Amino acid sequence: MTPSDAPSDSLPSQRAAVLAFLRRELAAGRAPSLAEVAQAFGFASRNAARKHVQALVGQGLLEQVPGRTRGLRLPEGTADLLPLPVLGRVAAGVPVGADIGLDQQLWLDRRLFSPVPDYLLKVQGDSMIDDGILDGDLVGVHRTPDARDGQTVVARIDGELTIKRLRRGRQRLRLMPRNPAHAPIEVEPGQDFAIEGVYCGLVRRG
Repeated sequence: MTPSDAPSDSLPSQRAAVLAFLRRELAAGRAPSLAEVAQAFGFASRNAARKHVQALVGQGLLEQVPGRTRGLRLPEGTADLLPLPVLGRVAAGVPVGADIGLDQQLWLDRRLFSPVPDYLLKVQGDSMIDDGILDGDLVGVHRTPDARDGQTVVARIDGELTIKRLRRGRQRLRLMPRNPAHAPIEVEPGQDFAIEGVYCGLVRRG
């Protein structure tokens, strides 16, 4: 899969939040005023809201109808864009700790994914290359504690994250790589383990 032709790859976190708020409101048929944007985000004045809105209009992420107080609208072709935070990295190899809290958000076409993801993680390693998941890819993760046998999952084991195929045996779980150079990870009884979510698609940039 490839990235959508989104008009902007990433935004500062506060501006991304303003855009997400405006997209929700406009999609519901409401066009917020600058005062309402300022109130929603606790800005001291409308000037802060105006700065964000003007920047978003300048980037083509919103359109402003001249002469109208509530003249914001969504550009054509953006209805399927989905804001997704990049929360950190996940190992396709030996598990690694996640750098949760990366200040990045991407707007991607929701049709790239099934099911719709809650967030993105950057892949580190090559243990999933036979499934087409490469080092540096951004994988979409649908947050759920449950997964079927054979699904590709993001799992937390001993406090660290990895992406692997889940195999449910009679007595224990195995996390299976998709590269013969890597060994399966056996989940021992009583080991700190949790399924964080299921893989639902990827984005490859550059």
